[in-house]
Amino acid sequence: MHRRKALALLASAPLATAFVCTGADVARAQVAIGDDYQPTFFTAHEHDTVRLLVDILIPRDARSESATDAGVPEFMDFLMTDQPERQLAMRGGLAWLDVECLERFDKYFVGCDASERELLLDEIAYPDRAGPELSHGVKFMNGFRDLTATGFFSSKMGVEDLQYLGNEYVTEWTGCPEEALRKLGLG
Repeated sequence: MHRRKALALLASAPLATAFVCTGADVARAQVAIGDDYQPTFFTAHEHDTVRLLVDILIPRDARSESATDAGVPEFMDFLMTDQPERQLAMRGGLAWLDVECLERFDKYFVGCDASERELLLDEIAYPDRAGPELSHGVKFMNGFRDLTATGFFSSKMGVEDLQYLGNEYVTEWTGCPEEALRKLGLG
């Protein structure tokens, strides 16, 4: 795909709202994702790109596994299949990454080394610093980052990573813990 075609794809999609995700979307995606999930929207190349990109955004660390381990690529694939209005922005953004890498490094995003990927992603990750010629990439990255975080932090692994203590049955309420009151300046 040539840069002009990728930009045309991006320009024809309302990117600002293309990646908005509701709680119902997350719940449907989590139910649909199983251990034997096969992508239905992403091509093999796109799926490889998504897996790489989500793990750059949320890598494995001492606290938890990576976004791919949490099922984020499957979550995204399900959303793209379930909500066709998101497809153009996603496919166009992934194509934009490849076209930009082909022009700069003569290889697709997945074929670039870590420093080449970092160079490009740093240019589109900070909207206030990006030039207008990168506006399509910036919009894509903002939406992709939001979907990655939504997929990860709504997964079982992400909830554990947050150390979320809600949804637990309390047999007896004894009030706010003293430590929390002190932290708030109330105790």
